Amino acid sequence: MWKEIRPFVALFSGTFLMMVGTGLGNVLIPLRASAEGWSSTAIAWMGTCYAIAFTAGCLLTPLFVRRVGHIRIFAVLQTILAASLLLHALVPNPIAWALFRVMGGLTLVGGYMIIESWLNERVSNANRGTVFASYMIVSMSGVAAGQFILPLGDIMSDRLFMVGALAFGAALLPVALSVAPAPQPLTQVKVDARALFRRSPAAVVGSFLAGIIFGNWVYFGPLYGQAVGLSQTGIATMLTAAMIGGMAFQVPFGRLSDRIDRRYVMALAGAIGVAVSTAMVVFAPTSTYAILLGMFALGSVLFTIYALNVAHANDQAEAHEFVQVSGGLLIVYGVGNMVGPQLGGRLMDSLGPKGFFVAMGLIYAIYGLYALWRSLQKATMHPDDKTDFRVVPPLPASTPETLSMDARTEEATDGSKLQEPA
Repeated sequence: MWKEIRPFVALFSGTFLMMVGTGLGNVLIPLRASAEGWSSTAIAWMGTCYAIAFTAGCLLTPLFVRRVGHIRIFAVLQTILAASLLLHALVPNPIAWALFRVMGGLTLVGGYMIIESWLNERVSNANRGTVFASYMIVSMSGVAAGQFILPLGDIMSDRLFMVGALAFGAALLPVALSVAPAPQPLTQVKVDARALFRRSPAAVVGSFLAGIIFGNWVYFGPLYGQAVGLSQTGIATMLTAAMIGGMAFQVPFGRLSDRIDRRYVMALAGAIGVAVSTAMVVFAPTSTYAILLGMFALGSVLFTIYALNVAHANDQAEAHEFVQVSGGLLIVYGVGNMVGPQLGGRLMDSLGPKGFFVAMGLIYAIYGLYALWRSLQKATMHPDDKTDFRVVPPLPASTPETLSMDARTEEATDGSKLQEPA
């Protein structure tokens, strides 16, 4: 295995450092904003601005790379990323922070796409699975490491912002010094929302709802932990527990969906999300262990439902359409990310900490019920006609280049498959 991943050590190092900055920033920013006394609604707008910029970056980054080149644009992006984090410490104002989150969203997605395009360019069918799995492990480890830096400093000081900025700056070094040739132009997403919805309504609506859920989680998960009295270490552990739940349950849910109607599994995931959210509202646990258990259970479906949506959509498509279909769902998911903070912010403002789980339970209910309703509109697809479920990284981000790293991008078939909506 080492021989397969050794050529990618420089790129993995850059990925890890960039994810350290991302993990730290994603938990530090909402906690610091709350400590400044800003409302949940104000924090929600920061999350919405970030999601808008990140989604737009998926479309704009390929254009920038064509004009400037991979190395130069990556250097610019990492510099702006570091600056955007430092500006949060320099100008503690909610409107300014919303602008800084726009800067961060646009540049972070560009960093992801350039590293992933480099990896994708250098993999072969023989080692694609190993490299993709290693990339996921490195990325998730970086996020977790960044989250656990939080307890090492005071959120009211500037030092944690400096540490995050240093991580972004350091991520430039291994990538800029890599001797690997620059990759081909980045994947340009083409979105045909109407065609995508006609092909698979359950996947499109499900991706939008999954985006709302994750958008609420990223910004108000840390604030929930703070509101119920967790320490900074407890908040970092809580967020990591949810990630571990996602890693543990993606494959079991996916394998089950390979054998039965995926929409039944989507409905099951929705029911679990409702059950966990309801339990957290009704019992309102204050024990750290109980909260960690609840978050682990929530993570089992938090990081799973988007992968189910992608798999279901690709059941209705030909192999050569994988990137187009999955890229379209990614944009829909990004739109949901814009809505999620708005819902969570307003419910937490009006209901307190339990508003976080009220928002989660509401969207999970809609997700599960819609999937179940769609399953009544069309007969179940035979398991032999399905594509195999593939794990989607349970990260704060996914890009069109992440999709290009999947082995299915190497497949091609002739003709087209006309499917009824599912």
